[in-house]
Amino acid sequence: MLQNIARVENCTLYVSNPSDSSAPAKAFTYDNVYDELAPTESLYNDVCYSLIDNVLDGYNGTIFAYGQTGCGKTHTMHGPDITEIPEVPNSQRGVISKSFDHIFEAISVASGVHYLALVSYLEIYNETIRDLLSSPEGFNTAHALKELPGIGVTVPTLSTHMVHNSKECETLLANGNRNRKQAITLMNSSSSRSHSIFTISLEQIQNKYDDDIIDTVLEDVSSSRIRRGKLNLVDLAGSERQYKTGAVGERLKEATKINLSLSALGNVISALVDGKTKHVPYRDSKLTRLLQYLV
Repeated sequence: MLQNIARVENCTLYVSNPSDSSAPAKAFTYDNVYDELAPTESLYNDVCYSLIDNVLDGYNGTIFAYGQTGCGKTHTMHGPDITEIPEVPNSQRGVISKSFDHIFEAISVASGVHYLALVSYLEIYNETIRDLLSSPEGFNTAHALKELPGIGVTVPTLSTHMVHNSKECETLLANGNRNRKQAITLMNSSSSRSHSIFTISLEQIQNKYDDDIIDTVLEDVSSSRIRRGKLNLVDLAGSERQYKTGAVGERLKEATKINLSLSALGNVISALVDGKTKHVPYRDSKLTRLLQYLV
């Protein structure tokens, strides 16, 4: 029989010892904690809302869910499978969909500002970058990272797509998801075999310029009159152990690459939190190299 050994109280998670009911529960305190009944809406309002507002003000931000395979990262980011639940309650829609709505609702009521929204969608599969929104003939092309002055590490050959509303973003997200690498393992019937990054770039300019000048300025990537913000919505592949997932052959190779990149991400986070570390190992994986300039 399955036993729930976790209990949430305020911002503390209590974990009981399933082998010794008399042992005191271990307590872990965080900024926010949510149990299995908490709607995604609560998490979004507490964790993501202010970050999206900052992106609208011209800052960069990244949202990702981290954890082992099968723990619900993709569900949190993307929401329930709409093929199984045609009418998804708003409270259970994924973080990515809520971000779309938030951005374009804010743009629709903004006054005195002209916005341009561009999106791209990539995956990192076996340490190879693939464009999930490319044309079919270019889908298997491996894209290279480049460091550009004033921009940072980017993928200059990635396709970008102008969007005007949440629906267009959802369509591109769905198209890209159909191209993602997934597979069945013993722990997950639809395991993500890659890390994906859906990026929304927002460029804004004051409406004091006429339309011709606005178009010219927005085409000039170096223009100081443009305020730029970038939101990166990341769906990480889950860490996994071979004996639990039954990974062999290609699945085992994928798992090895996934675990190495997640380990590199953990090392970067630890170095940033430490404060005393002089070297942050961003170069240890393509994932951390990309995220270096996206936060």
